[in-house]
Amino acid sequence: MTREFHTIGVVGLGTMGAGIAEVCARTGLRVVAVEVDQDGVARGRGHIEHSTERALRGGKIDDAARAELLGRISYGTSLSDLADCDLVVEAVPEQLELKAEIFAELDKVCRPEVVLASNTSSLSVTEIGVHTGRPGKVVGLHFFNPAPVQKLVEVVRTVVTEPPVVEDVVGFISRLGKTPVVIGDRAGFIANALLFGYLNHAARMYESRYASREDLDAAMRYGCGYPMGPLQLLDLIGLDTAYEILDTMYHQSRNRLHAPAPILKQMITAGLLGRKSGRGFYTYDGPDSPVVVDDLHTPAAGGAAGVAPREVHRVGVIGTGTMATGIVEVFAKAGNDVVLRARSLDKAEAALGKVRRSLDKAVAKGRLAEADRDAALARIQPAVEFEALADCDLVVEAVAEELSIKREVFAALDEVCKPGAVLATTTSSLPVIECAAATSRPGDVLGLHFFNPAQVMKLVEIVDTIATSPEVVATAHAVCKRLRKQPVHCGDRAGFIVNALLFPYLNDAVKMLEAHYAEAEDIDTAMKVGCGLPMGPFELLDVVGLDVSLAIQRTLYLEFREAGFAPAPLLEHLVTAGRLGRKTGKGFRDYTG
Repeated sequence: MTREFHTIGVVGLGTMGAGIAEVCARTGLRVVAVEVDQDGVARGRGHIEHSTERALRGGKIDDAARAELLGRISYGTSLSDLADCDLVVEAVPEQLELKAEIFAELDKVCRPEVVLASNTSSLSVTEIGVHTGRPGKVVGLHFFNPAPVQKLVEVVRTVVTEPPVVEDVVGFISRLGKTPVVIGDRAGFIANALLFGYLNHAARMYESRYASREDLDAAMRYGCGYPMGPLQLLDLIGLDTAYEILDTMYHQSRNRLHAPAPILKQMITAGLLGRKSGRGFYTYDGPDSPVVVDDLHTPAAGGAAGVAPREVHRVGVIGTGTMATGIVEVFAKAGNDVVLRARSLDKAEAALGKVRRSLDKAVAKGRLAEADRDAALARIQPAVEFEALADCDLVVEAVAEELSIKREVFAALDEVCKPGAVLATTTSSLPVIECAAATSRPGDVLGLHFFNPAQVMKLVEIVDTIATSPEVVATAHAVCKRLRKQPVHCGDRAGFIVNALLFPYLNDAVKMLEAHYAEAEDIDTAMKVGCGLPMGPFELLDVVGLDVSLAIQRTLYLEFREAGFAPAPLLEHLVTAGRLGRKTGKGFRDYTG
């Protein structure tokens, strides 16, 4: 039977502390809120009043409920005001000395059985707890911002936290209507440890001018379904806050991937802190505004500025797999004549059958008119010989991810395709320049990485090599726009944008599980509920396939030789054991049916 807490103390009434006080009072609990002085109390009270006023206007509470909520909160300027509390949550700035001092004082004024909690997002809860005479009753309670809205709370147990205390606190968080996940005391906990490594990697990509800020953000929104791109999110969090969290994580983990990207320090020094200062990676129309305005770094519309694209009417697609048939469908629906080249007529007809079934589904769901389906099918011509591609303006290769096979295809295309034809590969991990080098026209070769299923996914990564001509890049951009896809541009580097950012994050999640730091279910919950991601890392790994994920991670490691990119041994072992995810019925989870 878990113990119930009736009176909750909150120390610090900034954005987080005020939000926590509001959440507790909304659940019917009595709250004692303490700030350093009367000005702090006034600001904190203002936060709560404004927040509840918004809830009132939004119809989430009525006048009576708001009055009751506000009446449950009392305010003070002395920690001794917390003497009668059952649980005290500290939410002061992220400074270890300050938190240690507060916990030492709370230890003196609170009853011996009172649980003391810190809302720290990055500091060691163990280091905070040792400043009390009751480290077994100290936990981390990491609420997410804004606390009244965000559902996730990370419950951080130290090596000395008493198990009944953890159970009591988990019950308390559930009573607040929040989702608790229990984890060990490690830098960044779950969400920040996984999130900030990814954000730091994105900042490094931008710093190296590998891709524009707009393309980095669009890639993760359209390619992974993330609610915000990484640089947009850094601006929202605040670059100074992000730097502090990364620096703290680095000093605990000594993982180079947590060492803050130098650009963060430079921007902070220049006063570019993100939305709160009106400028960060983007420029806003004022401090604290979410409205982005054009600045000197805003790209010109239309891809390669000032370069005219080539005309593209007839398109060839090589391959018969899911990706190839999806690309054939996309081009045919957009009004292009399409040559579907396969190794045999039977394979070509089977691929055409896949396209027909996909179009039939679209008709059945009311997304496509029957006449449009028939017109799209009429535009597709099955073929076996490469010569059938001779008059194509664009040829897209979508065969198996083996370099030797792709190079053979590009050598054959070089023989038959007309001068000026654009030759593209859909590879997701292999070097595009290797395909280009198999031809006598490397300037006409680039990557067009569609995402699966191509009929649905909006993103296309346009990958230019050191040899690709600007005209060919402009052509690819124009083609994507005509297909109503979102093009993003990047260089010919392992993983391009999406996989280079996504898979190290997934690998970090596997390492976290491997270290018995948290359960797979809790890690997935933390990233979905805390960060708004459509899938948790283990759900996603099982969908992608552990063998595919391992191959991509190996490619990234071989190219960058970054120790943190080395595939997690647990991932290697699961693949060896044949646990490849949903396709085999067993991965990080077991599946039925």
